[in-house]
Amino acid sequence: MTMQQIYLAIPLLPLLAAVLVGLFGKLMPRAMAHVLTILGVGASFGLSVYVLKDAMVSAPYNETVYSWLKSGNFTFEIGFLIDRLSAMMMVVVTFVSLMVHIYTIGYMAEDKGYARFFSYISLFTFAMLMLVMSNNFMQLFFGWEAVGLVSYLLIGFWYTRPTAIYANLKAFLVNRVGDFGFLLGIGLVLFHFGSLDYAAVFSVAPQMADVKINLIGNMQWSLMTVTCILLFIGAMGKSAQVPLHVWLPDSMEGPTPISALIHAATMVTAGIFMVARMSPLFELSDTALSVVMIIGAITALFMGFLGVIQNDIKRVVAYSTLSQLGYMTVALGASAYSVAIFHLMTHAFFKALLFLGAGSVIMGMHHDQDIRNMGNLKKYMPVTWITSLIGSLALIGTPFLSGFYSKDSIIEAVKASTLSVSPFAYIAVLIGVFVTAFYSFRMYFLVFHGAEKWRDVKHDAHHDDEHDAHNHHGLSPTENPHEPGWVIKLPLILLAIPSLAIGYFAIEPMLFGEFFKGVITVDSAAHPAMHALTHHWHAIYHSAVGMALHGLMTLPFVLAASGVFTAWVFYMKRPDIPAKIQTKFSVINRILENKYGFDSFNERVFAAGSLFIGNKLWQIGDVKLIDGAIVNGTANLIGKLSTKVRKLQTGLIYHYAFAMIIGVFFMLSFYSFKLK
Repeated sequence: MTMQQIYLAIPLLPLLAAVLVGLFGKLMPRAMAHVLTILGVGASFGLSVYVLKDAMVSAPYNETVYSWLKSGNFTFEIGFLIDRLSAMMMVVVTFVSLMVHIYTIGYMAEDKGYARFFSYISLFTFAMLMLVMSNNFMQLFFGWEAVGLVSYLLIGFWYTRPTAIYANLKAFLVNRVGDFGFLLGIGLVLFHFGSLDYAAVFSVAPQMADVKINLIGNMQWSLMTVTCILLFIGAMGKSAQVPLHVWLPDSMEGPTPISALIHAATMVTAGIFMVARMSPLFELSDTALSVVMIIGAITALFMGFLGVIQNDIKRVVAYSTLSQLGYMTVALGASAYSVAIFHLMTHAFFKALLFLGAGSVIMGMHHDQDIRNMGNLKKYMPVTWITSLIGSLALIGTPFLSGFYSKDSIIEAVKASTLSVSPFAYIAVLIGVFVTAFYSFRMYFLVFHGAEKWRDVKHDAHHDDEHDAHNHHGLSPTENPHEPGWVIKLPLILLAIPSLAIGYFAIEPMLFGEFFKGVITVDSAAHPAMHALTHHWHAIYHSAVGMALHGLMTLPFVLAASGVFTAWVFYMKRPDIPAKIQTKFSVINRILENKYGFDSFNERVFAAGSLFIGNKLWQIGDVKLIDGAIVNGTANLIGKLSTKVRKLQTGLIYHYAFAMIIGVFFMLSFYSFKLK
């Protein structure tokens, strides 16, 4: 096979499997659904690893596969840009997808939509691969919308549940807001740069740095600033940044495997990948970078606070995802694009591990998701316990684990940033370290340690999220949790390995080596964060071991350890303290439970406002104008005219003869007038 054939095979194999299983799933044996899709995604993963190895030694591949449309002077093409950034993303996407496919065999074993689910997740893999492999904005937008569509299908997979339908509609609508901004940004690129090809746009971008455009009246705006902010609005929707974050927690209504695939490892990181890919544009606008940093900082801190009060095991991990996406976004704002991508990669492994671990717990608890009904599960589910512990330690940035290297690098990058908003962002990410450690180990202690609280639960009071689909209602007091089979445990173990080690091995080449050379653009003079990190590495750390040992003496480690200790005291030694705090700070607790009012604001302003406008347009435009004035008005007018004219139809012959005589008289008068 030529390299181009390999590049084509990587996205097309999952697509082929998705089409076969989607169309013929009901006709084939049940097992064939997972066999075909796992073979397709597994082959894509193997080829992606080969492509990454090739990208390490070869020049980037940037070619058009075919021209899709030609309109005037513009050509819209499908093409691939394969460099180290896209190759690394391909490996992460296909590996996590493969683990989720294997895991799904066990998790969805009893579900009626078994084949349909495999078809969807394989189709999602295709869409995500098309997004990361694109060499132009049009194909990027195709992949962008395709992952949004499949996400909509997967969140509402259990379509008989009103909550799932509400969640997928919410995700779809919120993402449309972000995508509208994204599309406007692409439109500006096409209009001013005359091309949608990355290489063509990036090559002329420096010449456009000082170009001004009129948006409102005679006000002058920087083209690069407006373009970058509009593109970032797309990232805010897809990567769930405040205020377009509201869809992601509700998306937990979908089956757990897609929470790992879409809402932890791949789709939500599409915005991070896109901004890193657009680094030649973002480097030309400090205003856009400041917007990126401030939005990321707000998301990292305030979404972390919401994780503290959650009792649904999946929602705790979901708010953790929001917070970590905020960290990645802050790194992008600091021009530490490689650090953001590095954290994207490490986060993909340990967050997918945490979601799949949560799914294993849910299965063991017969689909009860309330962490207050759990406890001491390490006794019954040792593999889930140890892998979840590894995931939690990686998440909070424990030295030597993968999350430490990427998370601490983000904190150092923000500290070194010269943007005016960087002091606020630095404080936000530092506080976020404590908050992350606290809610992560609150969940860990409540689930895996302490008393076996399910023995005291009354089962008629259960309101779990997934029992409708599985017809389970939690454990009875006499039952014990059980570790699921190897199709569940194997992905947990395989994800735990990179969660432990990938950061240690990857940090030097990815951040301080040649890995992203020529792929990511940074103006070191204007944005010195990466220069400062590199100096620290060579002058202080010297190696990954040195960085980890130094990390034991830093403020982030103290904050993380304090968060773990506080969670241990609150939930293992003095469980009465959280209740007292909740009572004393009831106003703050109510604000957090109300999720800062974002949902209620959206419902009262945007949803209610749209309904109000729609009703008025219907009442005035449809009922009064179209139906009342045009349709019924025309009918009424004709009816009234007919009533008047009908009186001329008397049925008497002399009336008609008289009318004829009068008519002849008028005609003769008319013609005689013309003859004169």
